[in-house]
Amino acid sequence: MSKATNEPVFPILPPQAPQFPPSLFGWLCRFFLRLSGWRIVGALPDVPKLVMIGAPHSSNWDGVLAMAFRAAIRLDISFIIKDDYTRGLLGPIVRQLGGIGIDRKAAHDVVSHMRQQFARKEKLWLGITPEGTRKKVTKWKSGFWHIARAANVPVQLFYFHYPDKTIGLGPLLDMTDDLDADMARIRAWYVPYQGRNRGTV
Repeated sequence: MSKATNEPVFPILPPQAPQFPPSLFGWLCRFFLRLSGWRIVGALPDVPKLVMIGAPHSSNWDGVLAMAFRAAIRLDISFIIKDDYTRGLLGPIVRQLGGIGIDRKAAHDVVSHMRQQFARKEKLWLGITPEGTRKKVTKWKSGFWHIARAANVPVQLFYFHYPDKTIGLGPLLDMTDDLDADMARIRAWYVPYQGRNRGTV
């Protein structure tokens, strides 16, 4: 995958996407991405609600890059986190960063809770790593699929490709009623991309 010189460094933030105001932190994240040689390719969809999945997830650096991506383009992406982290002194900071606290031990409650979150919010983009771990796995977690189906929102594919330092936005997909078929086509799409320590196959 060659680096295209005519591609913008940062995608345009569409009107319907959840966003937050410009900040010094966002400017610093732009500077960090440029200085480290990372680029962002692809277009963001102009929709108010979606589930965004990111892979391959093979390093703690993925989280750093994802947060830098989020701040650099002012995209207000939320993420699921243990509700313990949204309480106490750090609670306001975690929530400001997009954390939605839930009890992960109750899988069905997670889907129900997120369906309610999507229903009551005017705009919500939820980020999920379907592998669920930095280790190589043969089966991805299907929570993102169940949430997208329950909330009736599409799934945006998002990838890291470390060989050429690319953070990429793929297609926006509607999930069908066939979990296995949807998972197979998504897994197949991710095959070319390599994380810091591994790919998805």
